[in-house]
Amino acid sequence: MLFYIHVVYIHALLSHLSSDMGSKINLLLQDWPPHIVGTQRWLNSKGIDFRLADKYVRSGWLNRFGHSAYVRAGSTVDWPGAVHALQKQLGLDVHPGAITAFDLRGYAHYLALGGREVVLFAKAKTKLPSWFSNHQWSQPVRLVTSGIFTDDENTVSTVKVEDVELSVATLERAAFEMMYLVPKQQSFEEALQVMESLTSLRPRVVQRLLETCRSVKTKRLFMYAAERLNHPWLDDLSLSRVDFGTGKRTIHPGGHLDKKYDLVVADTNYP
Repeated sequence: MLFYIHVVYIHALLSHLSSDMGSKINLLLQDWPPHIVGTQRWLNSKGIDFRLADKYVRSGWLNRFGHSAYVRAGSTVDWPGAVHALQKQLGLDVHPGAITAFDLRGYAHYLALGGREVVLFAKAKTKLPSWFSNHQWSQPVRLVTSGIFTDDENTVSTVKVEDVELSVATLERAAFEMMYLVPKQQSFEEALQVMESLTSLRPRVVQRLLETCRSVKTKRLFMYAAERLNHPWLDDLSLSRVDFGTGKRTIHPGGHLDKKYDLVVADTNYP
């Protein structure tokens, strides 16, 4: 009789555990968009430790995506769903920037797309998890770490990329980031092409970025390009408040010297 009661108790306990495990995975999948990486930190916040996550893998609910990372079984995840996890689950200050931000915001439709490098910007010394760095995404991804601004508040905003919401550099910030990468990682001619379309930048934001940008070369090159293109928002800037540093900056050896900004830049027919 005691043996029977013991068996019934164990059966009831296992049924309860199985039911609890099933309800947790159901709740998890309801909160988990199919194209986003799920980190172990995020799973922990949902009450699912690594042991339970391992059970879900063995049960076919989840697939491993690297160390401390998972994806829903049957789903495909590309770099946008991974960057979303970096931003929202791990709280990393990383965002698509420079030319990639223009691509995502529809400002680079006339430029070379399809497999071009994705540029991510992050604070200096930022390290990405191995599951992100070691994965082969549909496009090459490059991380640029820099403390380019002393104040970068409100210089990213949300963009939906392949049904995934990402924090992406604003047009103003992306323009500075693009100039920061000239000439080694970004061609100046392409940067001018993009800058030509930026006729409605917000002067107040541009002013703050000019004042808080630590890179003298970036500030000078940004202003050189904007004045060359004669953008209307230039009239609302106060350049007397901007520190443009001293000394010549050579962007392209052998180019011509722009005396106003003391920049040596390449001769180009554009615009």
